[in-house]
This record gives sequence, structure tokens and C-alpha cells, in this order.
Amino acid sequence: MTDVVSRPPGPLLTVAAGEDRFGEHRGLGVSAIQFKVTTQDCPGLFILENTFHHKGGPARHLHYDQDEWFYAVEGEFMVEVGQERVRLTPGDSLLAPRQVPHVWAHVGDGRGRILIAFMPAGQMEAFFRAVTKANAMPPQDPTLWRAHGMELLGPPLKVE
Repeated sequence: MTDVVSRPPGPLLTVAAGEDRFGEHRGLGVSAIQFKVTTQDCPGLFILENTFHHKGGPARHLHYDQDEWFYAVEGEFMVEVGQERVRLTPGDSLLAPRQVPHVWAHVGDGRGRILIAFMPAGQMEAFFRAVTKANAMPPQDPTLWRAHGMELLGPPLKVE
């Protein structure tokens, strides 16, 4: 018999395509993110959609306590986890385990969209709230990354 966790019923959470959970705009320079599920909705889970209008991605890093799941919706993405390199196309997914260095980037022509889930959520929502204020990729400031449960390890992937 499987144990089922019971939660009291609550209002249905729907977030329209291309929309943010809170109706806010969050830019990262080469892309924009929309919060889809936050810890306010489901403790321990944070899901965002990242829509790219240019090639690129974040710096190489690791999460101390979060597993990070990627699901390619549109376009092509290159992901390196540890020593392995994987190309994701629509419908592909990948789980990057906590404490393993990883880096990824949109490498395809045209638009790219990827869903990213962090489990447990940790400080990831706070991190994205902070870094999107500048509408640029997160600065390579080790103190900022550590304050949000990550270690900055190197530059972003080179994309051509």
C-alpha cells in the first residue's frame, strides 16, 4: 500500500501561457522568467519558465541543497552536469543533482523555452527576485550566490 500525503483542498492554481504567477516581469538580459509555482503555493517546490530571445545561460555553479530539473519546451539547450554534456530538445528532460557542478545555455536559433524546477526550493525564488532587478544575467559575485545556497564555479558556456 502506498502512503498518500493528504493536504486540505485549496483554490486551483492556474498560470496562463507566457504569464507570471504574480503578473510581474522578470528579465535576465538574454531571457525572461515567469514564476509558475512558488513555495507560497507548494512548500518545498519552485518552478519557473525561462524564455530566451538570445543564446546564452547562467554561470557554472552548484546548489548545496537543491536538485534542479530541466524540461525543454522549445528550442535547443546544452547542459553540462559534472563531466557529462547533453543536448536537450523539446520534450527532453534532465535532473541535475545537488552538489554537482552544472552549467547550461540556450544554443538554438530563434526562441527557446525551458521549465526549471528546484526541489527543495531553498532560496531560489529570492535569488531570482534579486537578480532580475538588473535585467541581466546574474552577476558573477560569489557572495551573492553563496547567500542563496549556491557556489559560483566558473563562466557561462560559450555559445556561437
